[in-house]
Amino acid sequence: MTTPAGPDTGLLYRRGFITRQSAAALQGEDRSMTIDMPIQTENGVRKSLSTSAAHQLAHTTKSEPQMQGISSRWLTRSLPWTQVKGGIYRVNRRLTHTVGNGEVEFIINGPNARVIPLELQELPQLRGFDDEEVLTSVAQRFEQRDLPPGTVVAEFGNAMDQVMLIVHGKLSKLGTGEYGETTKLGMLAGGDFFGDEMLTDDAAIWPVTVKTVTPTTMLVLTRPTFQQLAENLPSLQAHLAELVSAPATAQNKFGESEIVISSGHSGEPMLDGTYVDYDDRPREYELSLGQSVLRVHTRVADLFNDPMDQIEQQLRLTIEALYERREYDLVNNPDFGLLHNCDLKQRIYTESGAPTPDDMDELLSMRRSTKLFLAHPKAIAAFYRECNKRGIYPDPVEIDGHRVPAWRGVPLYPCGKIPVSDTQTTSILAMRTGEKDQGVIGLHQTGIPDEYEPSLNVRFKGIDDQSIISYLVSCYYSAAVLVPDALGILDNVLVARQSD
Repeated sequence: MTTPAGPDTGLLYRRGFITRQSAAALQGEDRSMTIDMPIQTENGVRKSLSTSAAHQLAHTTKSEPQMQGISSRWLTRSLPWTQVKGGIYRVNRRLTHTVGNGEVEFIINGPNARVIPLELQELPQLRGFDDEEVLTSVAQRFEQRDLPPGTVVAEFGNAMDQVMLIVHGKLSKLGTGEYGETTKLGMLAGGDFFGDEMLTDDAAIWPVTVKTVTPTTMLVLTRPTFQQLAENLPSLQAHLAELVSAPATAQNKFGESEIVISSGHSGEPMLDGTYVDYDDRPREYELSLGQSVLRVHTRVADLFNDPMDQIEQQLRLTIEALYERREYDLVNNPDFGLLHNCDLKQRIYTESGAPTPDDMDELLSMRRSTKLFLAHPKAIAAFYRECNKRGIYPDPVEIDGHRVPAWRGVPLYPCGKIPVSDTQTTSILAMRTGEKDQGVIGLHQTGIPDEYEPSLNVRFKGIDDQSIISYLVSCYYSAAVLVPDALGILDNVLVARQSD
C-alpha cells in the first residue's frame, strides 16, 4: 500500500501559508500530514490563516489620499467675499492730508546701523523731498546710541533738541495724570521716529517723556548738527521754509478734509458752505492669482481609476494646496497682504513682550465692531498663559458648531500663516469685516471660463508626446482694507515661555 503524497511544502512556503521553519519540519515528518493541521509558532499555536497571507486575496478598504498641509483656513472662511468685475477693485476715500506716517528702514551691519537716505522721506517734514544727494548728507549726520533699559531720552516740557529714529528696542511714552500720577500713553519700537517737529519748529517742546523699556539702539540727529547742515544745503532750507509758510488745511482727527457743520445756532445766521473732498489717487487692488499645472500619465488615468478617480484625487489635493497659498498671500503678500497693509497708526506694541489682557483690550479699543482676532496658535497659547497667571478664564464662543477661543466675545482664530520670527515674536491682527461696515473684504471674481469652484478654474492643456495629460489650475483673489481703522495689529508679541 502506497503512502499518500504529502503537501508541496515549498509551494506552501512561497504562498505564505507556512513559515520557513515549518516547511523544513514537514520535509522530515510523515508526508501524510494535512495542511490544515495546526502549525507550531514561537509564541504558541496559530489556529487560522494569517492576515499577511489573507490580504493577498482580499480587496482592501482604503482612504482617499491624505494631506498634512490642510489647515482650518479661518481667515478665508471669515472674510466676506466681494465680486470684482474687470479684475480691479478701487477703494474711494475722502481726501486725507496726513503724510509721513510710515516706518523708517535701516541697513544693519553687525553692531552698526545707518538709515537708508530715501527712507527719511517718511518723516512728514521731508515728504516729497527727493534730492537723494542732500538726503544722503542728512543721513550721514545721524549718530548711533545704544541705551540700557530705564534711560530717559526725552523729558516732558523740555526743548525738543533731537530727532530719534528707533532701530531696535522698545520705548514707552509717559505722561502725567490729573493728580500727578505717571500714565502710559503708548509705545515706540523699531522703525518708529520721534521728535521730527524739531525740523520746522524752533520752539517745539517734548509733549511726553520717553523712556527705554528694553536695550535700545537709535539713530539721533541733534538740533545744532541739523542747523549747521541746513545752512550748507540751500535746497533743504527752501523746502522746509515752504512747508512752514504753506497755509494749514482744516482737518478732522483722522486727517481727512474737514466738512464744515454748524449747530446750536438760533435766528438766521449765514451758514458756511462746504463740500466733501475725495482722494484723486485712490488705491486700486488688482486680483492676484495662484496657479499650478497638474500632470497625470494617461496610463494611470486609464488603468488605475477604480475604485477612485486618480485625476479627481490629484485635482482635489492640488486645489487644497492652492487654497492654502491663497490664505498665506492674504496675510503675507507685500502688495495686498494684511500684515503689510495695516496703517501705522493702527499698529501697537506689547508692554512686556507676552500678549496680556491689557494689550488685547488696547487693540480692541482702536476700532468699532471688531469681528475677529487672528493669531498664530503659539500666540494664542502665550495669551492664555498670561490669562492663567491673572486667574482669568475667557469664555469661548461657538462658530459653525466649533468652540473657538475668544476675548471679550470676539473670536480669536488660529492662523499658522502668520510668521513667527527667529526671536520668537509674532503679530496678532484685529479687524472689522464687510463692505457695509467699511471693513476688510476678500476680492474674487466668479463666473470665469471653465470655473470649477468660485473664482477657480481648471483648463485642459492637452496630452504631450510622453502621454502626459496636463491641466492648468488657477485661483484668483485679493483683499482690501476699506478704511485704515478696519485693521489693527499688535506687534512684537513674544510667544516663547519666559523663565522664572
